[in-house]
Amino acid sequence: MATVNPTEGLRGRDTIMKKGAGWFTAMAVVFIILGIMAILEPGIAGLAATILVGWLLIFAGGAHLVAAFSGGGAGRVIWQVILGIIYVIGGSYFLMHPLLGLGTLTLFLAGIIVAEAVLEFIAYFQTRGESGSGWLLVNGLITLLLGGLIWMHWPSSSVWAIGTLLGVNLLMTGMSRLMLGMAVRKLAGRVEGSNKLAA
Repeated sequence: MATVNPTEGLRGRDTIMKKGAGWFTAMAVVFIILGIMAILEPGIAGLAATILVGWLLIFAGGAHLVAAFSGGGAGRVIWQVILGIIYVIGGSYFLMHPLLGLGTLTLFLAGIIVAEAVLEFIAYFQTRGESGSGWLLVNGLITLLLGGLIWMHWPSSSVWAIGTLLGVNLLMTGMSRLMLGMAVRKLAGRVEGSNKLAA
């Protein structure tokens, strides 16, 4: 009769953790590269974000219009059509007037960045005992500062601020994810070492 080693099931855990750390690191590098590009060309990054949002709004409006004909009562159909039309008009506005849309997008981005900062704080408080969790707090503080800066200087700094602040935010997100990936890699090394000792 064969005996089962109790640590046998743990041997794959370090491999999974190493793969996860690899993905964390790869995502971090992508965030860092995008952040640097946005900081170097903030006007282009801001206009690109405005055009992207315009197309996303148009596609969302189309989805609402399609959903309007999927059934339901007359009230539901009317609301879906109204929402679809509003989304399409908003997206068209962003595409036809990208500089004016950039000002509007800057204000929306400030709200999104502040909301992201709140989520980073929540993530920090949930993982504050973990190695590398302090980077979530640092990212949250810097993200909150950036959101506040956008609001304080809006609308005069819309042309350069959105690209620069988005770039800094992406850069800090990449750095925090890189630190977390390194922490996961260290933990995987400890798990692998303990598996070798147990074997």
